[in-house]
Amino acid sequence: MRLGFSLFVLLGIAIPLPAQELHRDIPYVPNGHARQILDVYSPPAAKNLPVIFWIHGGGWTVGDKTQVQIKPKVFTEKGFVFVSTNYRFYPTVEMGDIIRDVARAFRWTHEHIAEYGGDPNRIFVMGHSAGAQLAALLCTDDRYLKAEKLSLKPIRGCVPVDGDTYYIPAIITTAETRWKVYGQTPLKDGHREKFGNDPAKHIDFSAVTHVAPNKGIPPFLILHIAGHPDVTAQAQYFAKALKAANVPVTVFAASGTDHRKLNADLGVVNDPATQQVYRFLEECLKAR
Repeated sequence: MRLGFSLFVLLGIAIPLPAQELHRDIPYVPNGHARQILDVYSPPAAKNLPVIFWIHGGGWTVGDKTQVQIKPKVFTEKGFVFVSTNYRFYPTVEMGDIIRDVARAFRWTHEHIAEYGGDPNRIFVMGHSAGAQLAALLCTDDRYLKAEKLSLKPIRGCVPVDGDTYYIPAIITTAETRWKVYGQTPLKDGHREKFGNDPAKHIDFSAVTHVAPNKGIPPFLILHIAGHPDVTAQAQYFAKALKAANVPVTVFAASGTDHRKLNADLGVVNDPATQQVYRFLEECLKAR
């Protein structure tokens, strides 16, 4: 299926030319769940192009791979193949099943993306909100890819966007302290419950926990909105751990935006966060 058109004028006649090809609802698990599917967007005649692997947000309970705004258009125009994946949701499955779904989708991408014009050894993992936690965990805790007989090596870079759960114990403590101090009603499905209501699981699902030198962890660009204490603290704490492990990392605090707009504007001309992403991709592709 071809989507998006530019106009080419020949002898005064406007001829629509395909800007991208969309392959929708591809199963990444044979005979799997209805949500174990992904979409692939490719430039026409794509061959051996770097790949964006996108993980949507939605609090691990909602969201869809189609909620990508203009990202497929702008990234395919810049010479990338764009993959957007779904995954199963809490509480139907546990958090470990969700990250394992993402790892399976990544494995499918690595095994099949060459058929769509992508390079399986130049993949960038990105995600927003809950997808930022999943992206960061996939790129630091190599057990999930090892279970799929892969390593971190194919990942050229990671861009988590406005996540607040790189270190889950901190966000749980912060939220529960606020509820107690201000007499607020606790959420029924807060981070404590979503991540298993077990402190050991909170540690295990935190990307910070798994940062260590010489693991092959890829470079990071951590995007977050400026002025929000939780996402700012999480980004800085995560970056500190990455730096201590000699992993290249850049943190960018976006001003004049919010949680949803930061994500929606990625790809918009002159958007500061977008420019940071483009610069990061270029540097990573030149590095090796």
